[in-house]
Amino acid sequence: MGESHVTTQEDRTAATPSSVADRATVSGSTKAIPPRGGFLPGLRSLRSPRRPRLWFEILLIAVSYWLYSLVRNAVPEQKAAALRNADWIWSLEHTVGLAFEETVNHAVNSVTWLIVSMNYYYATLHFVVTIGVLVWLFRRHPGRYAATRLILFATTAVALLGYYLFPLAPPRLMNGGGFIDTVMLHQTWGSMASGNFKHMSNQYAAMPSMHIGWSLWCGLTICALATAPWARILGLLYPVATLVVIVATANHFWLDAVGGMVCLSFGIALSYAWYGAFPHRLARRVPSRGGTRLRLRPRRTPVPRPGAEGQAPHAAHARPMAEEH
Repeated sequence: MGESHVTTQEDRTAATPSSVADRATVSGSTKAIPPRGGFLPGLRSLRSPRRPRLWFEILLIAVSYWLYSLVRNAVPEQKAAALRNADWIWSLEHTVGLAFEETVNHAVNSVTWLIVSMNYYYATLHFVVTIGVLVWLFRRHPGRYAATRLILFATTAVALLGYYLFPLAPPRLMNGGGFIDTVMLHQTWGSMASGNFKHMSNQYAAMPSMHIGWSLWCGLTICALATAPWARILGLLYPVATLVVIVATANHFWLDAVGGMVCLSFGIALSYAWYGAFPHRLARRVPSRGGTRLRLRPRRTPVPRPGAEGQAPHAAHARPMAEEH
């Protein structure tokens, strides 16, 4: 009985942590061990993909775009610097032999139905397709939504630095450039860059081109996540068509498109650094826990293996102690 009592007491002591066990004695002084959890597990929780909430996403997108427009339009319209930078860009493109914007602008403008269609394309699809891809991600790929949305937001945020540091006039506003403002000529509705809306938007924020940044984000997302081949093909063609449109309507130089690609690269790198993987490598769906977080997969109970005497290890512990005596 005494042996049995000692064994039970040891088991009880090992199973029940005492208040002294939560402290460490160093050089005669007692220091409290910090509780488990802390900063790093909290950071890991923030970096884990979660199920998006509709009301939060609508509010976040609305507020973010409002702030983006506010900051973009608050950047001083440095007309003189913007025109000088446009002349420098145009001269650089001539130097490398790729100054083709004026030729494309005049050629497409000669086909009225085509240039009018491109004007509407420029004014509408920039928003329609981007929102459509966000909705598709929200519904079909909720586990990848946050990482992909972070790419879009980071791309847009870093573009604000370009607007501030490098004001640039679009080709249609260059002095003596010979470009045609197709919206003004054909009186097309919808462009924030010409006509009655030009005073509501910064006219000298052409570098980088967010038409390219956003359309390339849409195209790569569709190509990486869509299963239908035709959808992937359309995804790849969308940024190519957008590049033709921004050049034909004289709203951007092709180098502005390069700036948009650089901003997108920053967004992709930031998302990868935060989530530890590209969006298409993450799980498609996130099981809900309390409606928002990941649910850890429960551990499987190991299958008992035969012991040294040909019986399961737990069988010996299940035998009453009285039988051993």
